[in-house]
Amino acid sequence: MTVELRPATVGDADAAADVYLRSRKELVACAPLAHSDEDVRDWIRGRLIPAGRTTVAVADGLVVGLVSVASATDGSWIEQLYLHPAWIARGIGTRLLELARAELPPPIRLYTFQCNERARDFYERRGFRAVRFGDGSGNEEKCPDVLYEWRP
Repeated sequence: MTVELRPATVGDADAAADVYLRSRKELVACAPLAHSDEDVRDWIRGRLIPAGRTTVAVADGLVVGLVSVASATDGSWIEQLYLHPAWIARGIGTRLLELARAELPPPIRLYTFQCNERARDFYERRGFRAVRFGDGSGNEEKCPDVLYEWRP
């Protein structure tokens, strides 16, 4: 299996939205979506991808994962990292995370939901440490979250 990592284009928007929605609904069902599927598709097509900091993982011609990053004065952020449920545990998430670490100045931060044990384990095994636990009042889903940080 060959997996290509490349910058996302607007032409990838529908496939990237499919990955995001399937992943959220199947792997993060503990944190229900705060927006309709169509609103998510519009956001990915109109805002996320045009911002230019999203990379897609493509296998066999299909978008199977994505990572979106941002830089700020106080550090860097992994804003989105999602894999299609059928493509987890194949090293693709690790490759996307390694790409983000190679491109972003530390510290690198990200949020995930406290109930998302699979994601928490994934980040912790790759050197991220939990630095703050929230009650959900700071996110749209109103679901308890955890802030992770990575430093070399």
